[in-house]
Amino acid sequence: METARSGPSRLSSLRSELLAGLTSSFALVPECIAFALVAHLNPLMGLYGAFFICTITALFGGRPGMISGAAGSMAVVIVALVVQHGPQYLFATVILGGVLMLLFGALKLGKLIRMVPHPVMLGFVNGLAIIIARAQLEHFKAPGAHGMEWMHGAALWLMGGLVALTMAIVFVVPRLTRSVPPALVAIVGVGAAAALLHLPARTLGDMAHIAGGLPVFSMPSVPMNMDTLRIVLPYAVLMSLVGLLETLLTLNLTDDVTGTRGQPNRECVALGAANVAAGMFGAMGGCAMIGQTVINLGSGGRSRVSGVTSGVMILLFILCLSPLIERIPLAALVGVMFIVAGQTFAWGSLRVLHKVPRNDAVVIVAVTVITVCTDLATAVLCGIVIASLNFAWQHAREFRCETRDEASGERVYVPRGTLFFASAAHFQMLFDPARDPAQVRLDCAHLQVADHSAIAALEAVQARYERTGKHLVLANLSPRCKGLLARAQVEVRLGEVRV
Repeated sequence: METARSGPSRLSSLRSELLAGLTSSFALVPECIAFALVAHLNPLMGLYGAFFICTITALFGGRPGMISGAAGSMAVVIVALVVQHGPQYLFATVILGGVLMLLFGALKLGKLIRMVPHPVMLGFVNGLAIIIARAQLEHFKAPGAHGMEWMHGAALWLMGGLVALTMAIVFVVPRLTRSVPPALVAIVGVGAAAALLHLPARTLGDMAHIAGGLPVFSMPSVPMNMDTLRIVLPYAVLMSLVGLLETLLTLNLTDDVTGTRGQPNRECVALGAANVAAGMFGAMGGCAMIGQTVINLGSGGRSRVSGVTSGVMILLFILCLSPLIERIPLAALVGVMFIVAGQTFAWGSLRVLHKVPRNDAVVIVAVTVITVCTDLATAVLCGIVIASLNFAWQHAREFRCETRDEASGERVYVPRGTLFFASAAHFQMLFDPARDPAQVRLDCAHLQVADHSAIAALEAVQARYERTGKHLVLANLSPRCKGLLARAQVEVRLGEVRV
């Protein structure tokens, strides 16, 4: 009986995964085309990149359920490179960036994502949600006498109506049935309605024609010399940094949604291999895409099947399904992405802004604004710096010291806290060699020596006492602190023993 029940259950799960992959593939197409156009590339390069990156990371990555593709954050990075040097240098950059990602994962540096504070994560998702929503506004433009101009009149009403209809379908379908992804129902339903009613709506084919053949292996046609390396290396480093950050942060978000834990190092290796393959086949680089990941998860995609399905469908769209795909109204895809932007935005962060510490609120707002105005890498790094400085300041303020005088005439200092760069100056001000007795003891039972600034502070304090002809000895040092002092070859008085 258990086998009989498990069979239909597995079949239902497989169907959900396949439908989720199909839905997310629909959302990948316009995004990848748009990002390719932003980077001044043939739209097929963006679609081929989505195929390689989505399929390879789904097969071998460390986070099933996450969707990767030719991402806009990486497209913005390489615009100047393509304009100045051409696509061939881009492909070389994608390959080198992929190698850097491989090394990052192989060295098991993916765990560094744990250093990203939660306020930075909130700012990251809020910023990307705004970017996703803002990017959809470009579809409300149409070719005019002076290039792309804002729609008006009947065209604007039609576009807005279809977008609203799509969003309404996405909201209503889950209340009727959960057997099919609501986004898929909305895209197919609005597409069918526009075709049957012969509505003059802009379609995916108006953006670009996506018909093509299989990707062809071709190494970049660039000189293999130091001049080429000097050109592509800065872009490769920035591309890999942005790609890794967006991927690892999206991995954390996926972990939260699914209640499972991914493997960040494995995902970095798979992403690197995917970018190397993309560059060798003349395609754009990419990374995890938070919008398409949200669509996949919301449609029931949890395993590798949905990701592989999404990647394979992209290739099928290019090879044989382009006539159908090009007829999908842009309004249907725009409506779905507006829903995704709303689901991605951490609305709870607005409610807690006045409840969390002021510094954390500043981090949330700052990362959101910087993500929208500049790029993800800059925003996350700024957020980490702000959060780290705040932590150091708060930790330094907790440093305190007690003093007592022994019957023998010895004065004892008992510091409590962590001695590091932010508390080192305050630590040195606690001592008064001119007024202290000849014998002074520093009881380190509650002191943690953290860095070189702490070691230098201990040296400086002891030197001040020696200049006045007095003696300062350290007592109750932990084995770790003794090891730090010994490794730094610092000579301090440790009771009667010199380290």
